[in-house]
Amino acid sequence: MTPATIARLDVTLDGVEPKVKRRLDVLADIRLDRLHETLQAAFGWTDTHLWEFRAHDIGWGIPDPDWPDGPLNAKKATLWDVFEDTGAKTLRYLYDFGDGWEHVIKITKFDDPDPNLDYPILLEAKGRCPPEDVGGPWGYEDFLEALKDPNHERHQDVKEWWPDDFDPEEVPTEELKANIAYLAKRWKRKPRKKKSAK
Repeated sequence: MTPATIARLDVTLDGVEPKVKRRLDVLADIRLDRLHETLQAAFGWTDTHLWEFRAHDIGWGIPDPDWPDGPLNAKKATLWDVFEDTGAKTLRYLYDFGDGWEHVIKITKFDDPDPNLDYPILLEAKGRCPPEDVGGPWGYEDFLEALKDPNHERHQDVKEWWPDDFDPEEVPTEELKANIAYLAKRWKRKPRKKKSAK
């Protein structure tokens, strides 16, 4: 097995109903900061909050020079590094420390890449991503109740805040796939140019 393989990931947002889940193929040597971008695009988050990956008791994210015990630099670690160093096939991804959106990432298999495809690829999407700043899983549950019930004390506020018909089951899959394809194109490895002999 080499880092040039593909990792199949099943990623589930913890603590929400209906289920919000994504299945992706990524290069096993994807840097963790890029995996973060991939998950943001796959779920439909807006990337406006802090985040961290965790495997066992080790964290990777954006280091803070004022907090030396904080996470390791996600730009300097790959998914493959995490798997090799910790043996973990399950990671946690925390997005928005205030709302506490926790995602469980399971590496379900490693495989050879298809030379005709650019990675990452969103294979499957189930469940719509909750709105940002709704208050985490508990706030989201309250949001959905208020949205459904015209007699709920917060119904009018929620309708003003989220005027579209929010359907937690309806996923904008094509839009999410296009966002992932954009990242794949942006990160596509270009063949090295040969230096001309002088």
